[in-house]
Amino acid sequence: MNQDKEIIGVKEIARRANVSIATVDRVIHNRTGVSVKTRNKINAIIQELDYQPNILASRLASKKTIHLAILIPSASDETQFWQAPLRGIRRAESEIKQYGVHIDTYFFDLNDKESFRKQARAILDKKVNGVLLSPSFVEECTEFIKSCNQKSIPYVFIDSTIPHQNNLSYIGPHLFQSGYLGAQLLTYGLKGNSHKLLIVNISKEVDNFNYPQIEEGFRSFFQERGDSNAIVRIDIRQTGYASVREELSKALQQHPDVDALFVTNSRVSSVARFLESQSLHDTLLIGYDYLPDNIEYLKKGTIDFLICHKPEEQGYRGVMALYQTLVFSASVEKEYFMPIDIVTRGNYEYYRN
Repeated sequence: MNQDKEIIGVKEIARRANVSIATVDRVIHNRTGVSVKTRNKINAIIQELDYQPNILASRLASKKTIHLAILIPSASDETQFWQAPLRGIRRAESEIKQYGVHIDTYFFDLNDKESFRKQARAILDKKVNGVLLSPSFVEECTEFIKSCNQKSIPYVFIDSTIPHQNNLSYIGPHLFQSGYLGAQLLTYGLKGNSHKLLIVNISKEVDNFNYPQIEEGFRSFFQERGDSNAIVRIDIRQTGYASVREELSKALQQHPDVDALFVTNSRVSSVARFLESQSLHDTLLIGYDYLPDNIEYLKKGTIDFLICHKPEEQGYRGVMALYQTLVFSASVEKEYFMPIDIVTRGNYEYYRN
């Protein structure tokens, strides 16, 4: 639709509704200052005429900028996971920057809560229209989004979530089902129905919403089957390899009959490294995420399965959810669950993250 047709369409709606062109424009762009009765009348005429406003052209003409803030962990030597969501964020940015959308990215250290607080304060000190974030630190994130709510700043969670919040959307895995699938995968490599299984959480934030949900799904699978597997869990809060090695050594000394390990995040390569060092080649190992270190151990057969949740797509969809809401006033799904993919030694070469 060209600009002349756009103007003619708005004029016709205004004439039929007996209102000013400015009032029609407020309704089209979902702005305040119009009574419910008048808004409904104008919307009925828009529907009758099958009028499609060229909102993108209007945005270009307005020269107004929408400022989005991204608050995610930085990639580290321990895990390169966050490089993938960042690629998705950059891809979305390249598509929408021409329409006046500006993105600033703020990184925090997964081993340092204060770095999250500092970056959250920096965002709140600026005038932003929307936030995309990973709620890695629950308490600190809850304080941040409380401020976002007070300032009417919409926000989207990716990769993990905090329940019962006013987030615009959560884009990431169905955590319960992801853990359930992890348990199901273990059954393909174990004979019989009586084994000792070890759940390994490697994170400073093992008490956040993610890990209990994953564990609940994992345990639920075996409960439904009536299997007599013994399930043990260890929490490794110091995430460096030295701590992982020490805690796994203790666990396997206490439970030498462990048949399989299920690692609940992307740090599964640390566990694979330990198993190799102890020549535990027959121990089944499952973990998360299509990362270079993980793939190397998958190729060698130390890791049997990797569960993946399309992290690049999470970053892309998170930005686009804010864009659709702020530019088009479009509704987005409160929960958008990503596929739960299974990567093996047989298909890793063809997988796209």
